[in-house]
Amino acid sequence: MVSEKLTVINKAGFHMRPAGIFVQAMGKYKSDITIVYNGREIDGKSIMNVMAACMKQGAEIEIRCSGEDEEAMLAEAAGMVKSGLGEE
Repeated sequence: MVSEKLTVINKAGFHMRPAGIFVQAMGKYKSDITIVYNGREIDGKSIMNVMAACMKQGAEIEIRCSGEDEEAMLAEAAGMVKSGLGEE
C-alpha cells in the first residue's frame, strides 16, 4: 500500500464534474483506491461515494492505493488533486 496526504485546492471541491473525471481516471487501474476524509474511508472508484463525501476546498484528505499498479495510480490521483481537478 502507498499513500499521500493532500489538500483539495479547487474552489468547488469534489462536485459532480471533477469527481467524475477522478473516478473515470482511477477506473483504468487494477489497484484499489481509498480516500480517507474526516475519518471515513471512501471508495475512490465510486462516483456516488466520492460525491457524497462532500470534500470541499481546503479538505485534508489521504489517498491510499493498494495493488499491482498502486504507484502509478497514486501518482495520477495525487497529481489530479494537486492540479485542482482541472479547475481553479
